[in-house]
Amino acid sequence: MLPPLPTFARHALDRGHTPAETYAILARRTAEPLPAARAVCLALAIPLAEVTIRLNDCYDALLADSRPGTEADTGELLEALGVFDIPKTLTPTELAVVDHFLTAIDALGGIRAGHQHGLARWFTTGNLTAAYLSLAAARPRPTTGDPTTYWTTLIEAGELLTTAPTPDPRITPALTHCRTQAATHTDATR
Repeated sequence: MLPPLPTFARHALDRGHTPAETYAILARRTAEPLPAARAVCLALAIPLAEVTIRLNDCYDALLADSRPGTEADTGELLEALGVFDIPKTLTPTELAVVDHFLTAIDALGGIRAGHQHGLARWFTTGNLTAAYLSLAAARPRPTTGDPTTYWTTLIEAGELLTTAPTPDPRITPALTHCRTQAATHTDATR
């Protein structure tokens, strides 16, 4: 008798397979993509309610009509979409940083879908440094953005990120950049 799929998935992950590779192994062996994807998520300790939402979101496009030989590609797509992202419980400070990010995103005046997707994944996994660096490198849209709110909010978020016990050293130069942009914008509007 074979072990339950989540146990099999956990074993594959423990042996060094990525979530995408683990999905492909399970989907090939079972010819059942949805249970294979669910097993990988559960082996990663993603809560069942979250797993259900994530898999419902991509079921029609990726799992409903799978073809033999596409398991590896499907696994890579599931991974790229964030289906296998392990959610991190954020501290109150981290939640405040995310709130600042959401305000900054609104002040951008529009955001590309890929950028938005990446930010959502970073929020889920708690990779707030990557989110900050990404937003600090962006610029508000000239006609629809609010540069003052954007840069001020990113300064506030960066200051919160620097209070972490071991802040990422990349935060300080990005924060300096945001302060420069805020000052430049303030000088330009006078």
